[in-house]
Amino acid sequence: MKFLLKLQIFNSIWTPKSPCRFFRKHCRGFAPQSISGNESPSVYKELPEHFNFASDVLDKWSQMEKNGERASSIPALWWVGDQGNEVRWGFEELGFLSRKAANVLSDACGLKKGDRAIVMLPRIPEWWLITVGCMRAGIIYIPATTQLTANDILYRLQASKAKCVITNDTLAPAVDSVVSKCQFLKNRLMVSEGSRDGWMDFKELLKAARGDHDTVRTKSQEAMTIYFTSGTTGYPKMVEHSHSSFGIGMTSTGRLWMDLNPSDILWGLSDPGWVKFAYGCLFSTWIQGACIFTHSMLQFEATTVLNCLSRFPITSFCGTPTAYRMLVQHDFTSYKFKSLKHCLSGGEPLNPEVMERWKSKTGMDIYEGYGQTETVLMISVYKGMKIKPGAMGKASPPYDVQVIDENANILPPGKEGDIAIRIKPTRPFCLFSHYVDDPEKTAASERGDFYITGDRGILDEDGYFWFVGRADDVILSSGYRIGPFEVENVLMEHPAVAEAAVVSSPDPIRGEVVKAFVILSSDFASHDPEKLTKELQDHVKKVTAPYKYPRKVEFVQQLPKTISGKIRRKDLRNKEWGRT
Repeated sequence: MKFLLKLQIFNSIWTPKSPCRFFRKHCRGFAPQSISGNESPSVYKELPEHFNFASDVLDKWSQMEKNGERASSIPALWWVGDQGNEVRWGFEELGFLSRKAANVLSDACGLKKGDRAIVMLPRIPEWWLITVGCMRAGIIYIPATTQLTANDILYRLQASKAKCVITNDTLAPAVDSVVSKCQFLKNRLMVSEGSRDGWMDFKELLKAARGDHDTVRTKSQEAMTIYFTSGTTGYPKMVEHSHSSFGIGMTSTGRLWMDLNPSDILWGLSDPGWVKFAYGCLFSTWIQGACIFTHSMLQFEATTVLNCLSRFPITSFCGTPTAYRMLVQHDFTSYKFKSLKHCLSGGEPLNPEVMERWKSKTGMDIYEGYGQTETVLMISVYKGMKIKPGAMGKASPPYDVQVIDENANILPPGKEGDIAIRIKPTRPFCLFSHYVDDPEKTAASERGDFYITGDRGILDEDGYFWFVGRADDVILSSGYRIGPFEVENVLMEHPAVAEAAVVSSPDPIRGEVVKAFVILSSDFASHDPEKLTKELQDHVKKVTAPYKYPRKVEFVQQLPKTISGKIRRKDLRNKEWGRT
């Protein structure tokens, strides 16, 4: 397939042995614009009419591996189980098994191009086989976390009109409890060692499936996947992405932010149900021909992470700020990260204090990336860029990212506003297509020439974006606008604070004030709470503007979080304001 795609892929910084020779051959690029300056990156000019990640990327790497152009000693997928058992697949074996998986979905399950299937699996090798199999068959796959309840599953099955659900024996009973209410659901496919009435056995079907499969011809802009948002505001929305959105749109993510090549091994800690998993544990990594490393741990365990980083030749590591906060509390003396060279963070803003502690323990910086379920990566700090602790980085290609006011006017540096992506005259192809079955929400996400992220931020003179908070998280107290993230950062600098969340709280004089919910470090758990409250308040007053200090402090054992690990400030705010 010969692409006519004119893609800004920064050819001038790619060597002749670039891992993306496939893209270099078929994508005619322009000179870089946004690596060091403040210029707005242009959108990709032309898309190929047809594109499928499985055949146009994975099969190309498989051929290169077969021809000896990619080292076969480095797997495409490296999975480690709880008992130390391992699975290593090269691109050739991945291609063969994913073709069999496509035949299972098409032949045994009767799914056709355009049908929807919910994939609700933990980090097991079959997740990748089924997901790539869906791409090959043109089936729209809908990732979901295994931490969903029966009601969560019911909502997703009804809203998506999925014809098939794919899960394990742990969640199968929850599906069975709601299946009678799901009129569109035709098939249930289980990935486990046992069997269950009413369910097809994926592993047995895979063994018997044909090994040959011709990938369905899919158009670049056709729907490939649907993600449910985390639902922090109202019911989760269905975000649709096209084949080219992730399959081509994450090229700069893997090349520039993750700095990957075919000899690299990246470990991302995200859950398969969230879009961040697609960033590091699927598209960006395999576009670069690099290896995806993963561990089967169902819950985050700091010692397991540290042991794996020491034991395995992992070169790149991507975690959430919550993961880094937990890791830096451990003693690193007995751990040696011999291969690790690049550390990444995403999912929520990273505290500068945590960045400093990580570097003091490992000698490595953490490079931030910012994106949404709707956007793919839109702001990041590339390898080689200056790191400004607390800043998210610069706009990532192909996006033109700006800070705008309520009238869609671009604000000058230093002014707080809404972080937005330019969508007119041409909508960037890697931006989500729309909210499925919800044109009102799709329209509400646009303002003038821009898509509104719902996040507030500031652009500085150097083109770096600074996160202020979600639009509905900003605290207005006595006329002052206070971003919770900044107060949380200051609190995190105090040795008594392990975690903190800041929200508004009602006040009869000021309207609302800053309240901090604080989890104490173990060394301070027995300290006098009144004295500690005063100490923390004085600390914030000294470090930042005094009006931002938390006039209320509550010490708690845990903070409410989404399944993906983000603090649910909305829950805390509702508690303060007596809302249900």
